Amino acid sequence: MAAPLRQPTLEREGLTAARSVRWNLPTDALIEEALRRGEGELAASGPLVVRTGSHTGRSPNDKFIVREPESQAHIAWGDVNRPFDQGRFDALHRKVLAHLQQRELFVQDCGVGADPAYRRTVRVITETAWHSAFARTLLLPGADGNGHTAAPDVTVLHAPTFFADPAADGTRSATCILLHFGKRIVVIAGTAYAGEIKKSVFTMMNYLLPLQGILSMHCAANVGQKSDVALFFGLSGTGKTSLSADARRTLIGDDEHGWSDRGVFNLEGGCYAKMIRLSPTAEPEIYATTQRPGTILENVVMDPQTKVLKLDDDSITENTRGAYPIRFIANASGTGMTGHPSNVVMLTCDAFGVLPPIAKLTPAQAMYHFLSGYTAKVAGTELGVTEPKATFSTCFGAPFMALQPGVYAKLLGEKIAKHRAACWLVNTGWTGGAYGVGSRIKIAYTRAMVDAVLDGALTATPTARDPIFGLEAVRRCPGVPDEVLDPRAAWKDTAAYDAKAKELAARFRGNFIQFETGTSADVRAAQPVA
Repeated sequence: MAAPLRQPTLEREGLTAARSVRWNLPTDALIEEALRRGEGELAASGPLVVRTGSHTGRSPNDKFIVREPESQAHIAWGDVNRPFDQGRFDALHRKVLAHLQQRELFVQDCGVGADPAYRRTVRVITETAWHSAFARTLLLPGADGNGHTAAPDVTVLHAPTFFADPAADGTRSATCILLHFGKRIVVIAGTAYAGEIKKSVFTMMNYLLPLQGILSMHCAANVGQKSDVALFFGLSGTGKTSLSADARRTLIGDDEHGWSDRGVFNLEGGCYAKMIRLSPTAEPEIYATTQRPGTILENVVMDPQTKVLKLDDDSITENTRGAYPIRFIANASGTGMTGHPSNVVMLTCDAFGVLPPIAKLTPAQAMYHFLSGYTAKVAGTELGVTEPKATFSTCFGAPFMALQPGVYAKLLGEKIAKHRAACWLVNTGWTGGAYGVGSRIKIAYTRAMVDAVLDGALTATPTARDPIFGLEAVRRCPGVPDEVLDPRAAWKDTAAYDAKAKELAARFRGNFIQFETGTSADVRAAQPVA
């Protein structure tokens, strides 16, 4: 007679007296629970619509990494990766556990990393049904048939209704996101913004994978019919999701990937796309996800009577979000795995309006722009950002990169060289003037540029060397007017363009001082002129 199945417990996590534990509920059941508990409403088209309260974006100033023996020598300590005392973490960890003991809990055992050779198991414990559905949607199915993992590699404790005491707990505010790499524990408290779950798991993988020689990347990836793989680096709002969701190509993933000797693999099982002003014509694949059950919409406005979505309404936040399984994209990969890239596209949202819409990069320039990570923080993605703000985000994802930047850059350079990937810089920001004067480059033009890259139409196209940034700016591209491709000519006042370009060049050089030691001469030479 077969032994009875042993029921899973949370004894390992220190949660032995929770009011109730709902383990690995499917998405439909979680949405039903969310509705029953008043956590959200259904839109007329089917998605679950939720609110995240005062936190409608990430809280980067409230994120800390525990300083502990296993990881402390590897971490790039500074303004992004701020240390947290291990003793204070232990005390706050106990407080969060005591808080969760008093509540109904929802547990999801998931995976991260589509390649079985590098997959990690993740247990997400939360006090809300909709956050459990979010974790189930964004991460990968559990490691075995029933999704239960005896000893997960990473544990996320999510307590949105627990608020820290800064004076007693050592946090900056009542909100905290704490990562303990040695114990593989993430504690998230005082915020209901679901993106903290996703990005904390990504940060954990950004610590673990490079130590195995695998490049972890904040990028989207797709592959064409000729097995030509493309990567799209960029921060939120630069177009990774929109540009990678191409009906002619297979989507590997829209945000987080690993690049090993075996090829590129998605870290996730879902997508987390910005929904504000989403267009059924410009972004049909993503728009379609707003018209079906199973999608979770954060802070999207809908008509209170008809429950019809109002995707253009930013009255709650500019950072409206949609979480949906990647299978909702008709042309998504079934495996989340592919080969090595033929093209590496670095997306920047230039709020100064001076970078060319598209330029070819040498390998050294690619390394330079990867380390620089210039873009603009787009309104709503983080608390306090209400309009685009010029910034430099190392590796196009500094908030999530725990290791020294050179670790990631070295891996990227080696892989680009080994697999002979062509590299491009694409500006999805402003043209004809800086933010407030010029206009955002039309997405139709950006799509035409990316299409030309992937189709090989730009292999022998005319270019012009930018005298300040040293970039080989593309001057002819199918589907794009020539005047759009010349950023200086797009400005009415060319003297004002020159001044703004020199200002941005100075910012590039000032930012890169931190990387000059240990960076090769050819990468240093890729800097803009003084």
